[in-house]
Amino acid sequence: MIDARAIVGQSAEIEPGVTIGAFTVVEDGVSIGANTWIGPHVVIRRNTTIGKRNKIYQFSSIGEDPQYSGYQGEETFLEIGDDNIVREYCTLNRGSPAGSGVTKVGNGNLIMAYVHIAHDSTLGNNVVFANGASLAGHVEINDYAILGGFTLVHQFCRVGAYSMTGIGTVCVKDVPPYVLAVGNVASPKGLNVRGLRRHGFEDSVIVGLKKAYRVIYRHQLSLTEIIIELDRLAESYDEIKKLVKFIRTSQRGIIRK
Repeated sequence: MIDARAIVGQSAEIEPGVTIGAFTVVEDGVSIGANTWIGPHVVIRRNTTIGKRNKIYQFSSIGEDPQYSGYQGEETFLEIGDDNIVREYCTLNRGSPAGSGVTKVGNGNLIMAYVHIAHDSTLGNNVVFANGASLAGHVEINDYAILGGFTLVHQFCRVGAYSMTGIGTVCVKDVPPYVLAVGNVASPKGLNVRGLRRHGFEDSVIVGLKKAYRVIYRHQLSLTEIIIELDRLAESYDEIKKLVKFIRTSQRGIIRK
């Protein structure tokens, strides 16, 4: 199921059931898992590992050199999990020597057309990137986050689990879990309630998260005071424990207003 017009390196590891379309280039040092479909005119560079049952559409660039000015040909890597969809004209770069050296994509993600995922970034599972969303280097996107079309995320920022950004949102600080963020620059606009309900969060949990949201954004507290109040609420809600951990470990700070 490899088209005769495709170019596949002799040392590339291709598992059973893989389809590779016409004029696609797969370099040496690439590994592609079972039942993955690669469309035509895709370029997959060395040191790229792709898991099982992925679909990668035409004109995507997978595992290209990092767009890092200090890169001098070091061995860096791209790791893609299982069951991901990568649509047309996406660019997923390998890691850089300035970071972990590895760009990682988890499982079950939907990456729509013209998305860019830069060096040393990490995607969790079941993330959705709408068209044109772009990550700078060293970005972390947690499980079930949704990035609206043309969302931009600054280097070293994180986007929390079950959060959502609106169209054209520019994130220069961390977006906490469960939060809806919009604007340039990003500001909080409430909880991602529809997303939470879609994923089966109970009403009692959503009520607790609303209390946590008010503590962070409506009581005009200092960060120290916020942590104290959230710790108290976290005694009743595991989801708030995760929120507290996210805020405590933030390096760039969270979006505040």
